[in-house]
Amino acid sequence: MGRLQKEGNMAKRRQESGGGDLAALVLRGALGSLMAGHGSQKGFGWFKGPGPEGTRGFMEMLGLKPGRPWANLAIASELGGGSLTALGLLNPLGPVGIIGSMGMAWKTAHADKPIWVTEGGAELPLTNIAAALSLMISGPGKYSLDRALGIRLPRWVGPLGLAAVLLTVLYASNINEEAPDEDEAREELAGEED
Repeated sequence: MGRLQKEGNMAKRRQESGGGDLAALVLRGALGSLMAGHGSQKGFGWFKGPGPEGTRGFMEMLGLKPGRPWANLAIASELGGGSLTALGLLNPLGPVGIIGSMGMAWKTAHADKPIWVTEGGAELPLTNIAAALSLMISGPGKYSLDRALGIRLPRWVGPLGLAAVLLTVLYASNINEEAPDEDEAREELAGEED
C-alpha cells in the first residue's frame, strides 16, 4: 500500500469517526459565542459595551442615519446570528447574520484601511466572514440542535440570505459615502458622552 493511499485511508477514517462534526462544533462554539457576546455589548452594554444608545450614536457617526434601525440590525445580526450559530440551530440563518454584520463592519468602518487590525483594517471581520461562510457551506454538523431536532431548512435559504446581505451592504455603502473614519467617529462619540 502506497504512502498516499495510507494517508487517504486515515483521512477517510477521521471523517467517518466524526472529526468534521467535532471541528464544526468547535468552530460554531467559538465563532457563535464571540459574535453573540459582541452583539450583547451593543444590545445590553455587557462586557463594557456601548449599549443600544451608544451603538445608535456610533452608527450615525459612521453615516448610517437614522442610527436606530442600523443599530438594531447589527444587534440582531450579531446576537441572534451568533446564538443560532453556536447552537447549530436553523442553519444557515446564524452564519448569514454573522456575514451580514461583518460585511457591514468591513464596508462601513474598515474597507479604506490596510488589512491588518493594528491599522484599523478588516482582518477580523474578514476572518469572521470566512468562518461563517465555511459553516454555512458545511452545515452545523451532527452535534447541533438542527440534527437533534431534525430541522433542515430549504437549500434556497442560504443564497437568499446572502443576496439580502449583499443588497444591504450595497445600500449602506451608498448612504455612507461622506462618513468620517472609524477613529474620528469613536472620538466624536466619546466627546458626546462626557
